[in-house]
Amino acid sequence: MTRSALVALLSRDAERREGVTSVCSAHPMVIEAALRRGLARGERVLIEATCNQVNQEGGYTGMTPADFRRFVESIAAKAGYEPSRIVLGGDHLGPNPWKGLPAEQALARAEAMVGAYARAGFAKIHLDASMGCAGEPAALPDEIAAGRAARLAQVAEAAGAPRAISYVVGTEVPIPGGVGEELEVHVTEPHAARATIAAHEKAFAARGLEAAFARVIAVVVQPGVEFGASDVVHYDRAKARQLAAVLDDLPQLVFEAHSTDYQTRAALAAMVADGFAILKVGPALTFALREALYGLDHIAQAQLGTSEAESIRAFMERTLTEDPRYWAEYYGGGPSEQRLLRHFSLSDRIRYYWARPQVVDAVARLMQRLQGRKIPPALAHQYLPGFDLEAGAQLTADEAIVATIDRVLGDYSLACEARAV
Repeated sequence: MTRSALVALLSRDAERREGVTSVCSAHPMVIEAALRRGLARGERVLIEATCNQVNQEGGYTGMTPADFRRFVESIAAKAGYEPSRIVLGGDHLGPNPWKGLPAEQALARAEAMVGAYARAGFAKIHLDASMGCAGEPAALPDEIAAGRAARLAQVAEAAGAPRAISYVVGTEVPIPGGVGEELEVHVTEPHAARATIAAHEKAFAARGLEAAFARVIAVVVQPGVEFGASDVVHYDRAKARQLAAVLDDLPQLVFEAHSTDYQTRAALAAMVADGFAILKVGPALTFALREALYGLDHIAQAQLGTSEAESIRAFMERTLTEDPRYWAEYYGGGPSEQRLLRHFSLSDRIRYYWARPQVVDAVARLMQRLQGRKIPPALAHQYLPGFDLEAGAQLTADEAIVATIDRVLGDYSLACEARAV
């Protein structure tokens, strides 16, 4: 398999795409925006779920892998996108959701999860067993992590249609969910990337999984990008040059970059050109969703005279303060700073709350108030990021949300087409 095989997996026009956008979100509006972009461009779309979002026990979305497939396909039907052109991926599949348990118990649960993903037809599986379980160090040596990843691969091979599964291995990123306030980013050392690859190759071979290892298409590394509550660490080509050179000897692989959210279009294009060909994005997309919803809140107040007490922002503030489990340990500072971060943090931990039934109902009430109305150009210009006076006149509330998310996706699409930087 050559590097172009990854692109061929996702596009009918492999010559046109140098990289691939991995949409890591379970929000229906984000998924719809991604599928509508794919439809307009005649491209396959890669959508990924994480081990914490979706697993055999439901995850924080309440969905199993089979549920997630049905969920995505229902959105595809609404968007007019052919479901068979969707590529589903599983991210950080390993013991992380159960790392508080002893290793064998956590790995047994991870095996059940990987099997469920494989049976549900997920075609791209990131095996990540790098985290320590109860009584173990937080980060495990390559040999142990690789051995556990191979154990999970064996389950996937037995449970799914092996020839249809492509694997990603390695981890040089924070655990699923993101970082806290402090950002300390180090580019993966070239020798560390090589050691990770060698350890996985050896571990797969020890289980007779040479054919599965031949379908490893990417290695997760840290190219020097990250974001936190208020800051973004941008890509520096000079710092990543030696790491990128590792691929010169590995024509069958690309690098997968996590936490690429909020990078500039130029930075994303440079990453693709340097071999970081799988660009994962998630919080930046739900951040854009939140921007659109809060903007529509203001538009409803101005256009219809609704009160601040009826606003989505006020409703979300009550929801977030009543249940702080998904943000409290990540956001420091005093009450005023925490209030701002709850809503406007780049790490966007508010995304964990959008799927709650009461929040879904609140958003539906806002959309119902605006249903059938075109957004006046002046209000679109005032409250929706990136919209000019002409564009606003053509948009309904639903279209405004999709278009706001699509602005972010557009940077990724253009970066993935870059032929040279």
